[in-house]
Amino acid sequence: MRLFQLIFGIALMIQPALGQYCLSPNKQINVAFAVNKKGVPTYQIQYKQKPVILESSMGFELVKDDDLMENFKVLDVIYDTKDEVWNTVWGEEREIRNHYNEMLVILQQKKTSRRMNIRFRVFNEGVGFRYEFPQQADLGHFIIQQERTSFTLTGDHTAHWIPGDYDTQEYDYTTSRISKIESLFDVALTGNASQEQFSITGVQTALMLKTDEGLYINIHEAALLDYPAMHLNLTPDTYTFESWLTPDAVGNMAYMIVPHNTPWRTVMVSDDARDILASRMTYNLNEPCAIEDTSWIKPMKYIGVWWEMITGKSSWSYTDDFAAIKLGQVDYSEAIPNATHGANNANVKRYIDFAATHGFDGILVEGWNEGWEDWFGHSKDYVFDFVTPYPDFDVKMLNAYAKTKGVELIMHHETSSSVRNYERHMDKAYQFMKDNGYNAVKSGYVGDIIPRGEHHYSQFIVNHYNYAIEKAADYQIMINAHEAVRPTGVARTYPNLVANESARGTEFQAFGGSKPNHTTILPFTRLIGGPMDYTPGVFEMDISKLNPNNNSRVNTTLANQLGLYVIMYSPLQMAADLPENYERFSDAFQFIKDVAIDWDRSVYLEAEPGEFVTIARKAKDREDWFVGNSNGYNKREAAIYLSFLDKDKKYIATIYRDHKNSDYKTNPQAYVIESKKVTSQTVLKLLTVPAGGFGIKITPDE
Repeated sequence: MRLFQLIFGIALMIQPALGQYCLSPNKQINVAFAVNKKGVPTYQIQYKQKPVILESSMGFELVKDDDLMENFKVLDVIYDTKDEVWNTVWGEEREIRNHYNEMLVILQQKKTSRRMNIRFRVFNEGVGFRYEFPQQADLGHFIIQQERTSFTLTGDHTAHWIPGDYDTQEYDYTTSRISKIESLFDVALTGNASQEQFSITGVQTALMLKTDEGLYINIHEAALLDYPAMHLNLTPDTYTFESWLTPDAVGNMAYMIVPHNTPWRTVMVSDDARDILASRMTYNLNEPCAIEDTSWIKPMKYIGVWWEMITGKSSWSYTDDFAAIKLGQVDYSEAIPNATHGANNANVKRYIDFAATHGFDGILVEGWNEGWEDWFGHSKDYVFDFVTPYPDFDVKMLNAYAKTKGVELIMHHETSSSVRNYERHMDKAYQFMKDNGYNAVKSGYVGDIIPRGEHHYSQFIVNHYNYAIEKAADYQIMINAHEAVRPTGVARTYPNLVANESARGTEFQAFGGSKPNHTTILPFTRLIGGPMDYTPGVFEMDISKLNPNNNSRVNTTLANQLGLYVIMYSPLQMAADLPENYERFSDAFQFIKDVAIDWDRSVYLEAEPGEFVTIARKAKDREDWFVGNSNGYNKREAAIYLSFLDKDKKYIATIYRDHKNSDYKTNPQAYVIESKKVTSQTVLKLLTVPAGGFGIKITPDE
């Protein structure tokens, strides 16, 4: 231990009175720990000798017990280091390096003799720390009233944030100074949720920040297991965020039985925004893969009987009596009653034929099962049984037909947030899937949680999501969870969690639209914890052409939609639009057909949160590269240096880009497709219009 301190803890030797220190492997990040005069645990973080997190307190308020907030002393400090490489089942790269220095601080509360340890792991791109409660005589069961981990920042940074809702992340991001968050909070709220459902003046993680000096800071969490999701409440005058956990139905936050660890609290920092995107710290703070045989977990590119329901062109319900539901700005009680049931045999066969013709792996079908007439808004416990199809959906025939075409159907389980009902039926539902050739399921949790009073992000419901993932693994089923808690890297442990929604996805383009720069922020926030089923690829931007009752517009260009297949990483990637719209733009559709969904390597070429993101990725086991760009509000010229290419090879680049006259409001379908010979010395200069972008396929010139 002393040798390790000598090598990695230089600051500890220089200033021993200030506490314990641990440096990152590259020595650019320094985390310091101390207990103050009241015995309160505190920490600080520096980057390149500049403060990032000022002295910030740590601890817990407990229910009917002495708090774990002060009167602590340090019993011991144990240092360690790790440098390993692990292979991904799927991912943005084939291998991930896990390299950190560790400091474990062992604490004891003087008055009560209770033990609480704090483990820090310091990576080159940031710091993770968690609380650990070891087995002990003086602490067994306890209830957390509130976690008091604080993050005191150095100034009034620019923040990209969404409100601290306990039940949804489906918001457009607000970009403002920290000091303006409180005044803009009401403006940022959408829907009819009450203030009681929120962390008051709080924001959700991952929170992306930028200082006036050009430092990028990201605050999030990793390995959210058996614990509620963390929000961040703001004290504006000190620029301090404090953890605020999602409460349960009676107002408690977490029920702890020792031994027990909390999730990791993470702080990433760099003077280059690309380092935030490239970080795999969140995955590295999770446990290794728990599934011994992962051969059945396969990335998929799919289409779906879905967008036609989202836009109101057709219905989930078999009958005309569709329950009233308002999503965003679209009132489906008016838009759908006379619509055709989408999940009928003839329509599904049409999608199967289209998928087979164009090389897609699967077809998602929503609205196939009984219950959609009475599924929402009634606090109804028993809604779906997940095995009974509507009369016009022949499960065995359709799956057999799909098999002859070389594609497979993807199951849909909308739970209507009745988690007890889902768990009641889960084994039977998963067995039904296996008996009928389904290997992947999209689950949904729309509406208020049943049992009533629980929230989507409480400890009880977080445990339900993880139970569903583990149970699915027993049946060799892949999960794509919508409306579930935001991911925190748990997919490293259970890679059958191939995607989540847990943010404002493409569907909101049919519910009134999203901000034009939305997908330039999501890679820095939502995608920090894992892949998103964003469902890109919409080519018809005027939704009224699908449903005259829906006047929404998709606030991007068509070229931007192509770039999203590289920007919005997911091993489960959807082509969301209707087959007839792809047939209209078959030349642009070729990029969606060609783009890979699993990668050997990723290179982050340029990035500025809220402004632009450009990423290059090498297809797994192929020599092809794909480049994607999403642009924000401002017209700009992107300079793409192709130095990531093999220096000894020549390539052909097929570029799908915005036309100079493209406009996301008035002319979104104007694009240019061109081919160029390129090498590793080539610099491509490409125009991107507001809410525009581009996609590039680069193949060896044989």
